[in-house]
Amino acid sequence: MTLSIQDPQLSSKLSPKTVTTALGVVEYAEIGQGPAVVSLHGAMGGYDQSLVLAQTIGNGDYRYIALSRPGYLGTPLASGRSSEQQGDLIAALLDSLSIPKAGVMAVSGGGPSALQFGLRHPARCAGLVLVSTCAGKLNTPIPFSFKIMMLLARWPWYAKKLYKRTAENLDATARSKIDDPEILARMLNDADTWELFSTSLLSAFDRLWQRLDGTQNDIAITSREDYPLEQLDAPVLIIHGTQDPRVPFARHAKVLAARLPHAELLAVDGGKHGAIFTHRNQVRPKVQDFMHGHFAAAS
Repeated sequence: MTLSIQDPQLSSKLSPKTVTTALGVVEYAEIGQGPAVVSLHGAMGGYDQSLVLAQTIGNGDYRYIALSRPGYLGTPLASGRSSEQQGDLIAALLDSLSIPKAGVMAVSGGGPSALQFGLRHPARCAGLVLVSTCAGKLNTPIPFSFKIMMLLARWPWYAKKLYKRTAENLDATARSKIDDPEILARMLNDADTWELFSTSLLSAFDRLWQRLDGTQNDIAITSREDYPLEQLDAPVLIIHGTQDPRVPFARHAKVLAARLPHAELLAVDGGKHGAIFTHRNQVRPKVQDFMHGHFAAAS
């Protein structure tokens, strides 16, 4: 069976691989041919959500390497607890795959490891696409309900219950995350985008207990780490919703744009943390133009 990056159900059809790099075990899924692009998920993610990121804003002209970052699914936390170690792990995976240079796209909690890859391995970084990522320490309080869910989800039976509840109430779940009825209706009427958004929602609860160590580690990283942004020489495209409640636009997107030497910012007016879904028609062409301009020469 030939699989395509355009298939909205790709993440359920493409089996992951595991490789032991010089720095530890990494789980990843790979699809496509062309210049290499590493795709990095956020909290509660895994290779499946990295694939959804690539599908949502990328196209079929590239070779996508969709990772499970340390602490998620088949990549043990020991492979990289700090953002620096995770940036080095990306380079080690590229070594194992004989890829000299790659572009990187990262969403939310994947941003710190993407930044560190660019800072620590500049000759190997063709550029970064940073979606809803932080510029440094993130002080947004973690809701108490989320902390309780994280404790209960250690039990697979509870995680499976959450998955079933979400699957049976996708529209209601979407309404809880997208409070603008016009934006929600637009996404519901876009079959491909709705399928990708639904896949993203559901995959977070699939084997949720195998995503918790990474999520807790991401929270720790984003609560304590700052980055020497002025030293990053790679071109960077910043995608950020102006109404993002998790990673506030003014304190993060604007700071990234101001401090990174070669950055451009797409401010998604009215967009929140999931702006790549709700405003996909605006975001995707901009990302693809950036990839064509900077990633196409990577090999």
